[in-house]
Amino acid sequence: MATDSATRPHQERADQTRARILEAAIRAFSENGLAGARTEQIAEAAGVNKALIYYYFRGKSSLYEAAIEFVARSVVSSGLAALNLECSAGERLVQFILNHFDRIHSQHTFQGLMHQEMIRLHRGEENALSAIVDKVFRPMTERVGQLIVEGQKTEELIEADPWQLINAALGANIFYFLSSPVVSLLTGRELFSIQELELRRKAAVEYLGQTIFRDRAHGAEVAARVIAATPMPPSGNFKHWQMKTVLR
Repeated sequence: MATDSATRPHQERADQTRARILEAAIRAFSENGLAGARTEQIAEAAGVNKALIYYYFRGKSSLYEAAIEFVARSVVSSGLAALNLECSAGERLVQFILNHFDRIHSQHTFQGLMHQEMIRLHRGEENALSAIVDKVFRPMTERVGQLIVEGQKTEELIEADPWQLINAALGANIFYFLSSPVVSLLTGRELFSIQELELRRKAAVEYLGQTIFRDRAHGAEVAARVIAATPMPPSGNFKHWQMKTVLR
């Protein structure tokens, strides 16, 4: 027992040090990518000696993989929480899609890392995403598919291919952010302003209420309930990864 008491503070300090390194790495990799991030800068931002990066993570590549998995698990945890709410399948699905919209505009580090990895995956390059798909993303994806089937069986949701429904709903969120530079030029509106984001997320949920539910009146009630119960989180600075995506 005495040994346990003596080692506990040491373990807590080690955990805190590892967490600081990971937090600094997530920011660095999101902003600069795997090639551009420097372990010296990560160590300085974390307030640790560079040698500790190799002690806890064996090197930059392993640290990068740990950063990707950490943010992915955090995002999936948030998505699963929306899918496990105590309400109908349709309402849970709308909540999940709104959660996805909010993740894009509020969690810029995750978006930056995911875009970099998807580009590498698309090019057939070595990437960290392939290794965590089965561990992290597949359970959530399967859960969404089951939820849609559940909603169709109870006749709350329209009959449609589940994958097409997912693509249409989540794809609309992604398109809004990726196309915003062009749309801003076309309309003269700042689509990343708080006012525009609030307007778009509300319109997106209301649209779902009118398109994926068999009973549109019920869908409108669900949409209004979800919006009222879900305040918009603070917006992140995602312009940097958006521009890098366009330039690549």
